[in-house]
Amino acid sequence: MAENQTKDLVATEDLKPILSVLKPEDAQTIVALKEELTDNWTKKQIFRTETEMRISVLNDGKHPTAASKYWQSVREQSAHFDAMMGLSFDLRRSEIKRIKLERKMQKAIDAGDDLKQMELQIDLEELMYGRANMEQVAKDRVREIATWSKLKAELDDGTFDTQSVNSHQATSYRLALQNRAEALGPNAGPAEVINAVGPLKTVKRLQKQDGNLLSFKEAKLQLQQSTEQK
Repeated sequence: MAENQTKDLVATEDLKPILSVLKPEDAQTIVALKEELTDNWTKKQIFRTETEMRISVLNDGKHPTAASKYWQSVREQSAHFDAMMGLSFDLRRSEIKRIKLERKMQKAIDAGDDLKQMELQIDLEELMYGRANMEQVAKDRVREIATWSKLKAELDDGTFDTQSVNSHQATSYRLALQNRAEALGPNAGPAEVINAVGPLKTVKRLQKQDGNLLSFKEAKLQLQQSTEQK
């Protein structure tokens, strides 16, 4: 099957692979839904929308500062780029497999081996369907990577360090932990309380006025001096 025919197959323009295995009444149902299925294929959601990125991923409870939102955007963008790189290797291997299958098909044709041709045709159609899915995933990864770039640019207002993720974390974690602690209900279990209150107490103890953290040694010395003054 030629590569340009693959997208037609996947977008349900060519329904033969499906129709050939269905009962007549089921086949008629699929044919009647052809345009709708094609529309679904072209508009189905794969990864997160920009709305989901802004509201769900970069929510104020978990990422209360512009800096924490920015650095989460960096993580998300990097994860999608890494995944797209992996997908690019799969697509290249898929192309090699296609060439190999087409060569095997030609040998089967030359040999007059009908069964082998049928088997290879199924392998080709399956391969090309998988490739079309991978191409669709790659396209949507590019969209999400570009959207994270847009959000990073919005968030970068010059008020925080965009080179070191560590710089903002003490302040951002403190605010996020406060949000988590305030959300604890009366029925919260011990583990929930410790997971929220424990880190919050720690960051309050270690954080200096400039937002940075004391070392454990400095914090111990500060505690000793405070105790002696009492």
